[in-house]
Amino acid sequence: MNKIVLFAATACFLLTFGSCKPKQSAYKAAYEQAKEKETTAPVTDDEDTYDEEEVAPVSKPRTSNVSTRSERINAAEGEDASRLKRYSVVIGSFKNKTNAYSLKERMQNEGYHAVLGENEQGMLRVIVSSFDDKADAAASRDAIKAKYAPNFQDAWLLERAY
Repeated sequence: MNKIVLFAATACFLLTFGSCKPKQSAYKAAYEQAKEKETTAPVTDDEDTYDEEEVAPVSKPRTSNVSTRSERINAAEGEDASRLKRYSVVIGSFKNKTNAYSLKERMQNEGYHAVLGENEQGMLRVIVSSFDDKADAAASRDAIKAKYAPNFQDAWLLERAY
C-alpha cells in the first residue's frame, strides 16, 4: 500500500514539474520579429514636402522633472569628497563593504570615476557620476542604463542634502 502511494505521489510530482519548461524559443521569435519590424520600418523623407524658409531652432532652457531621492551623504572613508556634487547617479546600494568596493572597482575598470558615498544609515552608495545640474545627471543615468542594459536598470538620482 505504501509503495503504491509513494509511486502515485512521485508520478504526480513528475507530471506537475516536468511540464513547466520555459518558452524561450517563443520569446526569442517574438523579439526577433520586433527587431525586424524596427529595422525595416519605412523611413520617410519629409525634406521635399516643405518649401518654406528654414527657421533657426529656438533653444529651450534645460530643465528636468526627473524624480530624485534626497539624502545626507558623505564620501565613504578613503574616498575623494570633491567628486560628490549636488546630483549623483547611483547604480548600487550596499550594507556590505566588500560588495560596494567590488562594484566600484568594476566601474573604475570600465573608465568611470566611481566613488562611494555613505548615508546616515550606513548604506554605501556606488556613485558613477556626479553633477551640479539635474538634467546632466538624468542624461548620464539614462546613458548608463542604455549602455549596460539589462544591468543597472534601477539606477537612480541622488540629490545631496546638506
